[in-house]
Amino acid sequence: MADFPSSLVSSRNLRRILPWLVIVAAAVVLPVVLPPFRLNLLGRFLSLGIVALGIDLIWGYTGMLSLGQGIFFALGGYALGMYLQLDTLEPGQLPEFFGLYGVKSLPAFWQPFNSPVFTFFAIWVIPALVAGLLGYLVFRNRIKGVYFSILTQAALLVFFNFFNGQQKLINGTNGLKTDTAHIFGVLVGSDGMQRNLFWVTVLLVIGAWFLCRWLTTGRFGDALVAIRDDEPRLRFTGYNPTAYKTVVFAVAGGLAGISGALYTVQSGIVSPQFMAVPFSIEMVIWVAVGGRGTLIGAILGALLINFAKSLISEQLPETWLFIQGGLFLLVVTALPDGLVGWWRQGGPGRLIAMVGLPQRSLTYPALDLDPEVQAEQSQFDAQGSESQGSKGGAQ
Repeated sequence: MADFPSSLVSSRNLRRILPWLVIVAAAVVLPVVLPPFRLNLLGRFLSLGIVALGIDLIWGYTGMLSLGQGIFFALGGYALGMYLQLDTLEPGQLPEFFGLYGVKSLPAFWQPFNSPVFTFFAIWVIPALVAGLLGYLVFRNRIKGVYFSILTQAALLVFFNFFNGQQKLINGTNGLKTDTAHIFGVLVGSDGMQRNLFWVTVLLVIGAWFLCRWLTTGRFGDALVAIRDDEPRLRFTGYNPTAYKTVVFAVAGGLAGISGALYTVQSGIVSPQFMAVPFSIEMVIWVAVGGRGTLIGAILGALLINFAKSLISEQLPETWLFIQGGLFLLVVTALPDGLVGWWRQGGPGRLIAMVGLPQRSLTYPALDLDPEVQAEQSQFDAQGSESQGSKGGAQ
């Protein structure tokens, strides 16, 4: 009986680390077995897992549903896209599209992107600063709930229309191509570079997960959950929810920027479509399906839904929107904690029970079904019977 608690802990730990084991195994095996096109898709979808982590951070843990993460996603993509446009040019040359609109000199806001160091920081610092500023202006006025969601979507529309109309400055609706640029002398769109970008994406996804995990533990994480569950009570205890929400919203914006940069170099283009309203709503669906408040569920949701979208759209392109809507309804009505929450709460066991097979007990998991416990119970019952018999004989 002494080994039972340790086996219980091992079972729980295995259930928690199993998704990570699957991800690591896939990251090792898939680059070997997948063709370049499918590997490129996997890299794109993994990069989307980073922006999904940011959404889980602000929605799953802090209770703020943002419908405007496409703003920060696109800002990171444009920062890297502008650098790649300039990196392959000779001194004094301009990107080709400038000539189409009669621009004779490089605009001032383009010039810092000649520096790879500036670009490295701009990819995540600019989106984080924009998110932090927007968040502070909103949170200090105690705007939350559905009003916060509507406001972030309104901001998204403002940015989308602004970027869409800047033909002379950033090529407007056409966007900036990146697949024909070079990094370290290697063509970005080549199979070898895309494989390297896949590995970079894997490492950054893991790093983003650890960052979010660190933020959601300890006092800071407790404060985020308190904001989600009962913000007025947290304020009355002396904490300032505005500061916490601003910081976490800025972090989510920075993660979205990194995600956008990785997605840009693996998709070959950055355009205002990154700020389209449906795309930002899809991000929320990834987190809801994977499991909000779980972190790993955000990554799995982004992977599963985007791969399903890709495979189904190849065969039945007109049906995906209906399937996506059905998935969201399924999560809202039957799986409120998403796939990961369903798994952690013993969902597979309940599914097995539905087809008539025996289910493991959920009361102190499987305690009453453990053979050692049953043997001890039998001995206890036997001793009880003997005790009753001896008392009867004495009387």
